[in-house]
Amino acid sequence: MSIVPIRYVEPVFRPPSEADSLILPVTDGCSWNRCAFCEMYTAPQKRFRPRDEKEVLESIRQCGERFGAGVKRVFLADGDAMTLSTRRLAAILEAIRRDLPGARRVSSYCLPRNVRKKSVDELRELKELGLSLVYVGAESGDDEALARISKGETFESSRTALEKLQEAGIKRSVMILNGLGGQALSRRHALNSAALMNAAQPEFLATLVVSFPMGETRFRSNFPDWEPLDILSLMREMELMISALELKRTVFRSDHASNWLILKGTLGADKPRLLAELRAAIATPEAAPLRPPWARGL
Repeated sequence: MSIVPIRYVEPVFRPPSEADSLILPVTDGCSWNRCAFCEMYTAPQKRFRPRDEKEVLESIRQCGERFGAGVKRVFLADGDAMTLSTRRLAAILEAIRRDLPGARRVSSYCLPRNVRKKSVDELRELKELGLSLVYVGAESGDDEALARISKGETFESSRTALEKLQEAGIKRSVMILNGLGGQALSRRHALNSAALMNAAQPEFLATLVVSFPMGETRFRSNFPDWEPLDILSLMREMELMISALELKRTVFRSDHASNWLILKGTLGADKPRLLAELRAAIATPEAAPLRPPWARGL
């Protein structure tokens, strides 16, 4: 019997920073589920469906009985919690506040398209009920790269969503995929992603390296001429993007298991140091503190 009174449908995914959070599924799978680089929710058992509201509320109640105020963070899974109506999300957040009184942060993944369906007032209501952080997989600020990966978003749709979340007071952690555009789109991917971040000024920014643990077939179906970047080219793309970033106060992390070179700092205060670390690694890659291949992964 599971120590957590929640019905999980494997595999379960969450951001690295939610390792100590209570993972609370409010949907199964992802309502979009067409991004060519992502196979997280393609298994048959992960077909998209909202969880029954009574089941979710009962899971929260039982977790409250078992853990009391011991739960400090809650992550609303699976890949698409924000697709739920404001009413349903509000009911979940109210239950968390009532039954898990120790929770200080509630977060979820968030597709830009789902922000378009909610007004600023609705988002502000969710913020006031406890939704304080969302993870937005922008992936790129380049429209051609986004089209090639079937993201269903554009520079403008992502910018609008991020600004709307900011207006509502919800913190945003944005993900950009290093190497997503391959060799042909590398420069424009870097520069347009930087432009998107400069426009949105997110509270958190993370970069991951695009990778395909289940093979490249799905990705290449719409991007057949994609040519991957080698380690040196990945670092050069990162250097170009960071050089173009003009962020006021964004916590930056490039420490996911997929990254070769670990970078951490606050932009823009640490921009000169981060660029110096990148340029040193590019100049002498044999001496750079790169993550060994066996330690990389998703």
